[in-house]
Amino acid sequence: MIAPDSFKGSATADAVARHIADGVLAAAPDALLTLLPMADGGEGTLDALLAVWGVPARELVTVDAIGRPHTARYGVSADGRVGVVELAAASGLPDVSDVALQPLHAHTRGTGAVAAAVLDAGVEEVLVCLGGSASTDGGAGLLTGLGARLVAHEPATVPSSTDGELAGRVVPDGGEGLARVVGLDLDGLHPRAREVRWRVAVDVTNPLVGERGAAAVFGPQKGARGSDVAFLDAALVRWADLLERETGVRTHELSGAGAAGGVPAALVAVLGAELEHGATLVAQSIGLPAAVADADLVLTGEGSFDSQSVNGKVADAIGTLAAAAPGRPPVVVLAGQVLLPAQRARAAGVTAAFSIAPGPIDLDELVGRTGSRLAELAASVMSLYLGSVRR
Repeated sequence: MIAPDSFKGSATADAVARHIADGVLAAAPDALLTLLPMADGGEGTLDALLAVWGVPARELVTVDAIGRPHTARYGVSADGRVGVVELAAASGLPDVSDVALQPLHAHTRGTGAVAAAVLDAGVEEVLVCLGGSASTDGGAGLLTGLGARLVAHEPATVPSSTDGELAGRVVPDGGEGLARVVGLDLDGLHPRAREVRWRVAVDVTNPLVGERGAAAVFGPQKGARGSDVAFLDAALVRWADLLERETGVRTHELSGAGAAGGVPAALVAVLGAELEHGATLVAQSIGLPAAVADADLVLTGEGSFDSQSVNGKVADAIGTLAAAAPGRPPVVVLAGQVLLPAQRARAAGVTAAFSIAPGPIDLDELVGRTGSRLAELAASVMSLYLGSVRR
């Protein structure tokens, strides 16, 4: 079985799987291969799932994280039952890197529009893949994209004769708007939003607020500096208070709610979403547990095999599955670089890990040779495996 993650900047998970397959077949032409490109629930997950399902991506014209027109990709499984929304496809940081970062104003409204399109497709389950977010809006934008309305001032407390402009005004996009929110109107929420199962892929355990929260830990990556971080954290506290008041669900300290600028908080409180480790969610969605149990040898890979790899990432998920499988198939990692000690790798269920680097080499040159080096290394690993089983 071949189930790699992508090599970011070099090759998609699907391409990596095909290169490894070429190498395996060069050494063992009669090998029976199962290719299941993997992802950890962040960027690249959509492509990995589409490759396994054998369906093309769908597209929607929406807006990016700062409100500009943007075309985002999403997916629906071949049987029409599962929809995939990748946050980075509409509200990702790379798509707004051409201008100065806007940590207080960036939002996820465009992702909400994509989620609405998925619901319109008639799915029964929505997978929301986080990662690469440009915003810290607590998922408020995603809710507005689904038809919810965030109110800045209660009409009953602001007389229209004296301040009609503010009465019932919708909260502006982004974390800045959360500091003014006082009401959540769900009357316009997409009619199917609460009828489907929502599963959210997270790969961090950070809570929504506090010193380990979304603003403090991830805000600086999105341009938040000094007072911005404190402002955003206070705004998220206000938002979490409102969610708890409106839904009865407390998300302030929820493990994983700090991912992607706090998006899980809104999904859990309003839509009853389930938070799951990203790699585990993807593995279940593509039938990885059964494939591992049926395999004699498992080959996986990623750009850098390091301490993060055995902390809820792809290699960790595969190693865990292999260790629990009846035949305990060996798991071999092919990586751009191997930084994890062998003892820690084995403790995570990984039999061995090898770098595709042939020796001292310039990074750009190695990136250009990723495909050929993966095939060569896979052929070597397969030859070694065949030699061991033929004894």
